[in-house]
Amino acid sequence: MNKIFNFPMNVPEQEQNKQPGLESLMNPKPIFDNPNCIGSDKLLNKVALITGGDSGIGKAIALAYAREGADIAIVYLNEHEDAENTKKLIQAKGRKCILIPGDIGDDIFCKNAINKTINELKKIDILLNNAGEQHPQNSIEDITKQQLERTFKTNIFGMFYMVKAALPHLKENAVIINTSSITAYKGHETLIDYSSTKGAIVTFTRSLSLSLQSRKIRVNAVAPGPIWTPLIPSSFSAVEVGKFGSNTPMGRPGQPVELCETYVFLASEGASYISGETIHVNGGTVING
Repeated sequence: MNKIFNFPMNVPEQEQNKQPGLESLMNPKPIFDNPNCIGSDKLLNKVALITGGDSGIGKAIALAYAREGADIAIVYLNEHEDAENTKKLIQAKGRKCILIPGDIGDDIFCKNAINKTINELKKIDILLNNAGEQHPQNSIEDITKQQLERTFKTNIFGMFYMVKAALPHLKENAVIINTSSITAYKGHETLIDYSSTKGAIVTFTRSLSLSLQSRKIRVNAVAPGPIWTPLIPSSFSAVEVGKFGSNTPMGRPGQPVELCETYVFLASEGASYISGETIHVNGGTVING
């Protein structure tokens, strides 16, 4: 057992038959919040829009941001049960939360999501592009045109759409944070299209950072390793899930709670001299890139 988070080194074999997957069906449940962590108002009265904030990494970030004093807009696809649960947890921390279901691969939806956030929460200080999807295939020959387009629409087009819609509302010292992946650097034999989008996110982050320097908007990314989220049992076979994360130097998958402090740091004044960078949170794998 990992003594810090009381999490087993391996997860039981399991799978879900529908993406993005549900937290309620996972065994064990992911760990999103650290009750020993006390907020210090790092993000007091900020407003953060988080895509994919209903569960997984996005949920952990939403709870950490709320703990630090931010109000939250959660954009998610259709996992209403998970989203409502996350909203209740945020409200229990004394912060506002709105839920915006829809497909970020649709530029009109992204514009509407930004407008709803402005109308209800009055501003956006932090745009966190976190939502993603993956569909393993044994060969590039098995990746259909529809899958390729769907993966790129969610993982990278959605980021473009959200940033374009948000920019007119982002003021000086606003922050954009994108979720990339270790696969952007190592590749993955069965996630060719997914890895390609995550590589695009790294370059998108670097280029956008340069583009927005004159507006004093910082742009950074986080590249997680294997993290125990609903996307895992809804993507891989039961046998593969049972081995998930075992090939890291730490020998286990990470928990969503183990990433959220990195996102807090990047959104805070503590990272005021950091832009265009990608921080790796991956269980000890050394990445040169």
